[in-house]
Amino acid sequence: MVETINSAIWSDVRNIYLACLEKQNNVSGSVMVQYFGELSPDFINGLTDNVEEMMVSNGDSKKVIKRVFSILIEGLQNVRLHGEKDEQGNQFSFLFIVKCKNNYKIIMGNLINHEDKVIAESYLDKINLMSTEELKSYYLENLDNSFFSSKGGAGLGFLTMRMKSEQKLSYSFDKLNESLCFFTVEITLMRD
Repeated sequence: MVETINSAIWSDVRNIYLACLEKQNNVSGSVMVQYFGELSPDFINGLTDNVEEMMVSNGDSKKVIKRVFSILIEGLQNVRLHGEKDEQGNQFSFLFIVKCKNNYKIIMGNLINHEDKVIAESYLDKINLMSTEELKSYYLENLDNSFFSSKGGAGLGFLTMRMKSEQKLSYSFDKLNESLCFFTVEITLMRD
């Protein structure tokens, strides 16, 4: 019975990944990075080197490269540290980096508990409504009076991604079973 549930979760997550890939292939841009699986420290280290080389060859400024890296590191840490695992201990996730004419899109996804979905959705809605000044103030307030999640995070990852991108974070949740759903976040960053 457990194998059937895990197989169904893997299959559902893979379908979400493939739908996202198809959507990105239909936009006016090019998919620079696509990945499906469990994130390892070795993968993340190799990824950062490759992305930097690609961005330099694209002629991006150091400012843009630094902002993309900040968003990538925050997002990948969120996935590795806060992503849930299935009953067999698998942590399904995916990552896309898409280069468009005027921007980069970074899209990440991971498993999340239904209880955490409500918290994440509320938090993302809250920071998406904030102005630049409100974000800065809220960031400093959270540094001083940090709340900690059940996995030890202080909630600064999404806030940092929102500040660095200077854009609202788009997100979605796909229900997988009674306890898990798949969380996808899309961050857009201008290439100015």
